[in-house]
Amino acid sequence: MRNIKFTIAYDGSDFSGWQAQPGQVTVQGALTDVLEKLTQRRLIIYAAGRTDAGVHAAGQVVNFRTQSAMTTGEFQHAFNSLLPPSIRVNAAEEVSPDFHSRWDALAKTYRYRIYRGRVVPPFLWRYVQHDPYELNFGAMAEAAQHFLGEHDFTSFAASTGSEEDDRERTTIRTIYRSEWLRIHSDNFHNSAEEWIYVVRGRSFMRHMVRKMVGTMVEAGRGRLAAGDLPELFALRDRSKCGATMPPHGLCLETVEYPDPANSLGSIS
Repeated sequence: MRNIKFTIAYDGSDFSGWQAQPGQVTVQGALTDVLEKLTQRRLIIYAAGRTDAGVHAAGQVVNFRTQSAMTTGEFQHAFNSLLPPSIRVNAAEEVSPDFHSRWDALAKTYRYRIYRGRVVPPFLWRYVQHDPYELNFGAMAEAAQHFLGEHDFTSFAASTGSEEDDRERTTIRTIYRSEWLRIHSDNFHNSAEEWIYVVRGRSFMRHMVRKMVGTMVEAGRGRLAAGDLPELFALRDRSKCGATMPPHGLCLETVEYPDPANSLGSIS
């Protein structure tokens, strides 16, 4: 049995998230349908992260096991020919039988984009959250630093939808990078800034990044102070954090895996 790894990108606007759901158009469903056409078997495709409805990906990693004799290049070409143009396979390779895109991931990096101009260009609106109102960048940057390290992120994660699963899940997460970037954007004479939140961590819970951003926006509006973050962690009450930001500003940028020649010590 061969194990095939894809690195894929997708515009999540028209999908009900990654995970296949009855009666819903999903990224996993679209990939699985194509794989079934190519192999005549309904195989499982695993992903590094289950992005929510409307969330995008530039470097999602997936894998599937198959007995097909197709080369990785043939798989890539066939998928890109049959998939909708909103999903692209950017790389394909054969990996060891025990590789798993989710369980072997060392870190994921997400970006959340806030467009600060008065008018959003029509070719950006799917990928940015528009907020032209007064915000304190310094306060948001200071708040971002409080997310670094290991914390209990109960206050910053949505329910799984199951009380039993909520009780059993681990809510401790480690964040390696948390910062805001100011980027000048000049698109067809529409000049403005984008504020981009970059967060890198081992793993993330449902809506976690979007709730973190919503809380930092509250700091930017002066409704809470950066110094309030430790108390929010301690409360373990998701009703106390900021709003869950809309999904279209969020993108899964990259997923990192162990270098076969190195140990986990490369994560810092």
